[in-house]
Amino acid sequence: MSSSEQTTDHDTIRKWAEERDGHPAIIRTGGKGGILRIDFGEPEENLEPVDWDEFFRVFDENKLNFLYQDKTSDGGTSRFNKFVDR
Repeated sequence: MSSSEQTTDHDTIRKWAEERDGHPAIIRTGGKGGILRIDFGEPEENLEPVDWDEFFRVFDENKLNFLYQDKTSDGGTSRFNKFVDR
């Protein structure tokens, strides 16, 4: 069985994403900055690349936690992640 962890630590989030070739991205909305995503290069409509500074500004302003998984249930590298309210 695999387990998930949560963090607000910017270095942990950035390291996790970069180890999986992920990049910070956002879907712009009318709200506070938009919907954050880690872009793994898979097509997603309206996904806009942003730098880490802007990404974490939106992350902090919206008081989010990063829910993530390091390994899949079979031991492979997981890319599961989700942004959730604190």
